[in-house]
Amino acid sequence: MRILCCLMICLQFAVAQKGVGEFQKQIFHARDRVLPALVHVEPIKQVYSRGEKQSQLSTGSGVIFSKEGHVMTNHHVAGNAEKVWCTLANKERITAEVVGSDPSTDIAVLKLNLEELKDKKIYPAPLGKSGSLEVGQIVLALGSPLGLSRSVSMGVVSSIDRYFPDTGSMISPYNLWIQTDAAINPGNSGGPLINLNGEVIGINARAVFLAENLGFAIPIDLAQEVSAEIIEGSSVTRSWIGAEFQEIKGLKEYLEKPDFSGVLVSYVDPHSPAAKSGLSSGDVIQKIDGTAVNAEFEEDMPEVRKIIAGLPIDKSVSMTVWRNGSMKSLSVKTVEEPFKDEPEFQAEEWGVVVKDLSRSIYYMQLMEDFNGVFITSVKPGSIGDEANMRHGDVIRKINGEVVKNSEDIERIYKAYVAAGDKAKPLFFEMIRAAYPWYAVLKPQTLPGK
Repeated sequence: MRILCCLMICLQFAVAQKGVGEFQKQIFHARDRVLPALVHVEPIKQVYSRGEKQSQLSTGSGVIFSKEGHVMTNHHVAGNAEKVWCTLANKERITAEVVGSDPSTDIAVLKLNLEELKDKKIYPAPLGKSGSLEVGQIVLALGSPLGLSRSVSMGVVSSIDRYFPDTGSMISPYNLWIQTDAAINPGNSGGPLINLNGEVIGINARAVFLAENLGFAIPIDLAQEVSAEIIEGSSVTRSWIGAEFQEIKGLKEYLEKPDFSGVLVSYVDPHSPAAKSGLSSGDVIQKIDGTAVNAEFEEDMPEVRKIIAGLPIDKSVSMTVWRNGSMKSLSVKTVEEPFKDEPEFQAEEWGVVVKDLSRSIYYMQLMEDFNGVFITSVKPGSIGDEANMRHGDVIRKINGEVVKNSEDIERIYKAYVAAGDKAKPLFFEMIRAAYPWYAVLKPQTLPGK
């Protein structure tokens, strides 16, 4: 009997060991399918401090996903980079171009300069489907944490629909995040999150500091959709109506209407298409162009925003709205989303650096329209500094000419430089702390002029 028990224990141990061995093989198989596509990304960005241009080198990760050499990474890694170095799995280091990026989803696409490769073979990673993920599923995070290339960590999917409000640095209006306890550290950003079949199911993006293994990845279904649009047109174009939303769960309970559906309008920009259509805060949108929309919980919000963002630009769409117990039909004409994340422009001879309007500056300065650029830095001792220009000021006009965006101010500045008449003062109409402000730049006060 004792011999039989020993034999049974040995058999169970052998079976367990075989199971562990099979699991280890599965991990190796998944790793080996994607590791050849892993890229160590080193973007060089131009940053401005006190009006002076400086080059900044950072590190991140990426994954090759096409035979043409396209690399998927994060916007916060490579967006607006002036130059990008990429180290491939075979340790060849080549340059890449930034095809485009989308700050709203934190996705960027690079294109490897394949002509620089000695070994012309590249190995795109197979892309999976994030829609089939399950909580508790085992995943691997690949990347270059803290610059340590070709690292692999393992964990499980903790959540498939983690939502972050559109506030602070966690601006992700169209994202539901994959939460995982696989270690994601600085440098992992942009690397792939893969399943045990060796398929990319997410793009690693961020971790919560001072928390243990609390990482987040962008679902590959969304990342692939955005990447395709970037490759087609170098940027992502979205419709905008100027309304903010929130879930209806609380209102639904208050009204005691179990079948009540829609999305609650929490804010309407007074200068937006939504305001012109008559949409008001407190309204509940139930249909958009005949399509039912519903955001009972906050994790339903990204889908509603995507529906609006995907509407045709400069087209009138119908909305069915519940307002104080009555139904209304409204027509809203969409516009292109006005807030862009373009590179800063340096007007070197003026000593100022400017950028297109951001959402936060627009609201902070109580803007009446979307014309203008805001000053990101001023060089001490420059004529901009002497004119008392400050960080955050919004330039609206120069010598009476409207400045709509950074392209306008770049054109005006280049014409000023080309004209050579640098002794003539420039009159700037601006907004400071939501009030009109004026500045006169006097070029002749420059030292040596």
